[in-house]
Amino acid sequence: MKKLNICVDIDGTVTDPYCYLGHFNTYFEKEVMPEDFMHYRLDLVYNVSRDEMVEFYKTNGRQMHLDATVQKDAHDILWEFYKKHNVYFVTARYKEMEDTTIEWMESNSLPPVKVYSLGSHYKVDAAKELECDVFLEDNPQNAMQLAGEGINVLLVDTNYNRGVDMENIIRVHSWEEIKSVVNTLANS
Repeated sequence: MKKLNICVDIDGTVTDPYCYLGHFNTYFEKEVMPEDFMHYRLDLVYNVSRDEMVEFYKTNGRQMHLDATVQKDAHDILWEFYKKHNVYFVTARYKEMEDTTIEWMESNSLPPVKVYSLGSHYKVDAAKELECDVFLEDNPQNAMQLAGEGINVLLVDTNYNRGVDMENIIRVHSWEEIKSVVNTLANS
C-alpha cells in the first residue's frame, strides 16, 4: 500500500452539506430545505446579494462553523486515513476562521491535520503544492478545476453538484465509499 497525499475539503464534505441551512434560514427568514439547495452559491439559493451573504458570514460564520455536524463515518475514516496517509484540510474558509476551524476539529475529536484556509474557492495551486493524489470535494466548480488539472477528485454527492460528470471525478455517496476508493488508489 502506498502512502497517499489526501486533500479534504471541510464544508459539505466532512460536514453534512445541509447542516448550515438552519443558520441561513433564521437569518434570511426563509425555509430553504435540502431539496431546494440546487446551486452551490448560497446567495443564489437565498436570492440575496453577495454583500448580504458576506454580512451574514461576518456576524454568524464563527457560530455556524462551530455548530457544524460531521457526516456519518467521517470521523472514524479520517482517523484511519490519518494513520496511513498524509491528510490535509484544504478549505475556502478565510484565514480569520482558522482558529474556529481548529476549535471545531478538536471539539469533534477529528485528527490534528494541517489546515490550509485559502479564503478562495480556487484550490488547484494548494493541491499541486501538496502533491495531492486525491481530493475530497463537494463544490462542483472546484471539482472540475481540480480534475481538469489531472487530480483525482472524489465528489461527495449533493443536490447542488449532480450535473458534474467528467474524467478524474468519481462521485461518492458515503464516507464508506470514500474509504473504498482511497484504499483502491493506495493499492494500485
